[in-house]
Amino acid sequence: MLWSGWGDPARARELPEQVRGLLRDFLGVRAPATPAVALESVRLPPVALPEPLLGALAGVVGAAHVLTSHEARVRHTRGKSTPDLLRMRAGDGSDAPDAVVLPGSHDEVAELLRVCSAERIAVVPFGGGTSVVGGLSGVAGGAAPGGPGFAGVIALDLARLDRLLSVDEESLVASFEAGVRAPEAERLLAGRGLTLGHFPQSFEYATLGGFAAARSSGQASAGYGRFDDMVMGLTVATPSGTLDLGRAPRSAAGPDLRQLMLGSEGAFGVITLLRLRVRRAPVERRYEGWRFGTFAEGSAAVRALAQEGPLPTVLRLSDETETMIGLAKPDAIGSGGSGCLLIAGYEGGSVAGRRAEAGAVLSRMGGEPLGAEPGEAWERGRFSAPYLRDSLLAVGATVETLETAGFWSNLPRLYDAVRLALAGSLPSPLVMCHVSHVYETGASLYFTVVTAQEGDPVAQWDRAKAAANAAIVEAGGTITHHHGVGRDHRDACAAELGPAGVSVLQAVKARLDPAGILNPGVLVPPPARDA
Repeated sequence: MLWSGWGDPARARELPEQVRGLLRDFLGVRAPATPAVALESVRLPPVALPEPLLGALAGVVGAAHVLTSHEARVRHTRGKSTPDLLRMRAGDGSDAPDAVVLPGSHDEVAELLRVCSAERIAVVPFGGGTSVVGGLSGVAGGAAPGGPGFAGVIALDLARLDRLLSVDEESLVASFEAGVRAPEAERLLAGRGLTLGHFPQSFEYATLGGFAAARSSGQASAGYGRFDDMVMGLTVATPSGTLDLGRAPRSAAGPDLRQLMLGSEGAFGVITLLRLRVRRAPVERRYEGWRFGTFAEGSAAVRALAQEGPLPTVLRLSDETETMIGLAKPDAIGSGGSGCLLIAGYEGGSVAGRRAEAGAVLSRMGGEPLGAEPGEAWERGRFSAPYLRDSLLAVGATVETLETAGFWSNLPRLYDAVRLALAGSLPSPLVMCHVSHVYETGASLYFTVVTAQEGDPVAQWDRAKAAANAAIVEAGGTITHHHGVGRDHRDACAAELGPAGVSVLQAVKARLDPAGILNPGVLVPPPARDA
């Protein structure tokens, strides 16, 4: 994973001159005043943890698995949001962990949490490092939100928890350690003719534990469901003990504590094992494109499929701007057309029948079939968009994504509110959107915004993000559908939950993590201090 960008550095590419010219002419984009720094030039604070504490950590996992090198610390600093990358490109590693610790088992994770709790060492669980909401920021200067400082901070990298433990082919449940990366999970399952069917944009680098911790939703969620639908059970290490949850697919044994851990983002405990529902691998895959005259018409067609069926495995609809730019084909940016592009994908059995039935609905709702080429182009480039972001950052454009969800009846209001908030807080931005995940009752909206960088692009985006967050809350949407809360959405999430809801999260945090060492500042607002 590129330390200052996304993915494999060999797959990075420069923007064509035609695209650079459009950015200059229409958005006023100019090259940054200074290029990105080299890895060795990133400024890091000195290691704060004293040798006796580093030795205590090594006593749990072995000295070879406690890393304090410059490169290890840089590579575990922050996630992959645009502000994260802008800071790293500028050489700012101010909230780097003091050490990277790699446990090899659940018991080692549990013991590390015991030691860190006793010694007040903050712990940031680290899977694939793909958070885009500030979910992996360390505790700068040892400061603890709402409490005394820490002795230091470690990144708890779960890369060594990388095994498929068992497959129950009768129940279609597979047990994995939490550090298994998504491509490896698919490879291991494919040998048995199985699949998870979970393919978010972070697929190539994210881990199964990370998917659960952030309530991930994949591009094929219409057919396979969200990741939290797939979790049948999980094992979680907390400073107060181990939780082993999930004895049956569903239960009436009180509130489902699995749901409490899903989306907890490492603030309540560290997920070490997951029991996941799997499916038979599809025998056929077909992707195709449709065009609608307007976003409203396309949205009505998507709603008809969601409510009446048949629902494709993949279903996404780009608005007019995203279609014009061609963002559904990141490998061929600038190749879009008019109207709104809909991508439908079908996997599994009875593909021909489902395509015909869904096609009849789309035609009845005013859709124009475009054949297989748009769908196949989307499939080829489905994981490429983050590389395009890196290319845009390099030429002086700020580009970032944000997402929300709402009920069908409120979706137009939510769509307009976010677009207006971004347009009002950025200089002549290009704002694009697509419907990315659909349900009978509503859908998610996924926005991409591109604008010329100002002198302080991080502050520039912070202003825009605050405006968008406020607009989402005011318009009645949820602050996040699948990116998670992290730090970036914490205050807006608190507004969404209300005081009573926030107090529940704080109570769970206090019970499971009484020393407050787990991912401090993420998800859970600190309790208000007495005046």
